[in-house]
Amino acid sequence: MKQAPQGEWVLGSSFNETYKHHDSIKDLWETKWRFPCSIGVYPFHDGKLEDFEPVFNRLIKHNINDGYSDAYTEAFFPTCDALTEKAKAASASKNHAEASSLYFRIAALYRISRFPFINSPIKRQAFDAQKSAYLTATSHWIDPVVEEVIPHTFATDEDGKIIPLYVRIPVTATSKNPAPTILLITGLDGYRPDNTQRTQEFLARGWATVIAEIPGTADCPADPKDPKSPDRLWDSIFKWMAEKGVFDMKNVVAWGLSCGGYYAARIAHTHAKRLRGSVAQGAGVHHFFDEGWLRKVDGHEYPFDLTPALAQKFGYDSVEDLYKKAQNDFSLVSTGIVEKPSTRLLLVNGTKDGLMPLEDSLILMNYGSPKEAR
Repeated sequence: MKQAPQGEWVLGSSFNETYKHHDSIKDLWETKWRFPCSIGVYPFHDGKLEDFEPVFNRLIKHNINDGYSDAYTEAFFPTCDALTEKAKAASASKNHAEASSLYFRIAALYRISRFPFINSPIKRQAFDAQKSAYLTATSHWIDPVVEEVIPHTFATDEDGKIIPLYVRIPVTATSKNPAPTILLITGLDGYRPDNTQRTQEFLARGWATVIAEIPGTADCPADPKDPKSPDRLWDSIFKWMAEKGVFDMKNVVAWGLSCGGYYAARIAHTHAKRLRGSVAQGAGVHHFFDEGWLRKVDGHEYPFDLTPALAQKFGYDSVEDLYKKAQNDFSLVSTGIVEKPSTRLLLVNGTKDGLMPLEDSLILMNYGSPKEAR
């Protein structure tokens, strides 16, 4: 079994480490998650420490360590229910600002509850509740986030027939004044209701946002087993965007996050003429699928084991199938995608990224059109 592209990963000795937060839910909270929660940054954006701390104290007390379990998810529900009653009361008294703040906090709780992947009806219940809370929270904005459910015009028999999107459009956008648009491609665990700050930044620049989930996750209808299914997905989304009339189709940039970075790199090649550019943030395009990498990645910075979620996301029956088949099936190098000309492509990654190897940004430099990197 190959252990590295050329004997040693850029990640260095950390490649063989198992990080402390994997020892228990207590270690996850105390060594990795409590601090970002205290300052409201990923993955706790829109949330508050005062909501999460009692939940994690409960998880620690009952020794619930498996994030994939329903017991983990259900531990969040009492806090969500209590905040929902407060939000309803605020709405009833026409205190929309307070209600919105509470619904954002509720959505954040549901987000963490359905981590790391939607693998059960209880996780699905949490995700549905997150979406409801989030859309309620944004409903009083001047430029709200809204859901658009569009036809999957180019679907095959293995794809679903509708595509749920979240869309945020400046009120100034019209058919005569269409808005430049970001096609925001989500990741393995970050979905449509997880992008408040990003859409705020885009809106401040006069840009619209169309948010789409990736195959095998959340509500995405694309066949997770078919490497070409995202190409059909983008075809359907671009068709709808053009017909909508408020998106400037000459100024569309794709931006993919984490696992979405793979799709941002792919769309840069498959739909080069439809885009002004693409940003692939943490793009795992080839070495990421290497068996040697995958067999170590569960010990790295992801909060829980990563490979069970990846196996389900890519449509495999087992983690072993992921190890043995993924690189041949999905690598942009193995499938020849990188040989195509691409739109302007910016690659963003870190040397210490233990999930998406830096080698995958470097290998893209050797193929097709010139790339840019940070």
